Amino acid sequence: MARAGEEALIARYFAPLAGPGAEGLRDDAASLTPRPGHDLVVTADAIVAGVHYFPEDPPGSIAVKALGVNLSDLAAKGADPRGFLLTLALPDDWSEAWLAAFAEGLGAASRSHGCPLLGGDTVRSGGPALIGVTAFGEVPAGAMLRRQAARAGDRLCVSGSIGDAALGLALRLAPDPGLEAAHRDALLDRYLHPNPRLRLIPALRRHARAAMDISDGLVGDLGKMLAGTGLTARIETAQVPLSAAARAAIARDHGRLSVALTGGDDYEILCAVPPDHLAGFLAEAEKAGVPATEIGTVEAGDGPPRFRDAEGRAMAFASASFSHF
Repeated sequence: MARAGEEALIARYFAPLAGPGAEGLRDDAASLTPRPGHDLVVTADAIVAGVHYFPEDPPGSIAVKALGVNLSDLAAKGADPRGFLLTLALPDDWSEAWLAAFAEGLGAASRSHGCPLLGGDTVRSGGPALIGVTAFGEVPAGAMLRRQAARAGDRLCVSGSIGDAALGLALRLAPDPGLEAAHRDALLDRYLHPNPRLRLIPALRRHARAAMDISDGLVGDLGKMLAGTGLTARIETAQVPLSAAARAAIARDHGRLSVALTGGDDYEILCAVPPDHLAGFLAEAEKAGVPATEIGTVEAGDGPPRFRDAEGRAMAFASASFSHF
């Protein structure tokens, strides 16, 4: 059966997701005007089959991840989502059934997060599928949170729980029949479906001095936050928040703690908060339904962040984070 052409695919699957300014995806560009007194914030991330997700993953889940990883970046900048562009490079064996399920998942995520489709491009990849998203958000003028703005004495906090997705991926690659099914499923779901912490945005704007999302692992991303700033940090790993599922997995193999601390795909928020704002930040995060936890302190110094275990011993890691290269 002949497959539909690009224009028909756009009209059928993606035009229904279009937001204001997108002209129903019938033009070559969209218009987007920030509210008075606000700046636009732009971020872009791509996910590739066989690198960021398994080709056999449910198409709707792939769509949720593609949009979610970008919205996570906006959340870390304190930016409210306004819309996104989609570049979809399809492999030779794509099907309309796959595309329909992908568009359904993308539409659900778009509506849930208030971030409509503004445009993009659909092409043949000649290789694996590639899904690129460019997301637009807005912040009050001059208020975007920077990655490298922490100061000595700031408290380091993380949202949610750390390591679930990395452990979910590890269990997918090497199943552990002895782990309770509910715990296994919870970890696998965190890998499939990142949850951008958009509800934390107001608290971040009011209280955080620096922020970034944790996409490549807590250890490595904290290093990126402090690299070249003349700052280091002390982290108490016993304070790093772990879900019940992660604790159960680590109890069966303590080596999994390193996986949790260095693995990617958390999409939680790492932020530096001035000491006099800490209580307010933690209280507002709890009220917003995205609990945050203090895990350490920013200090003057040029060395890498120091991670200590529950007995106060220094921890070393074979690799600090996920890296493409």
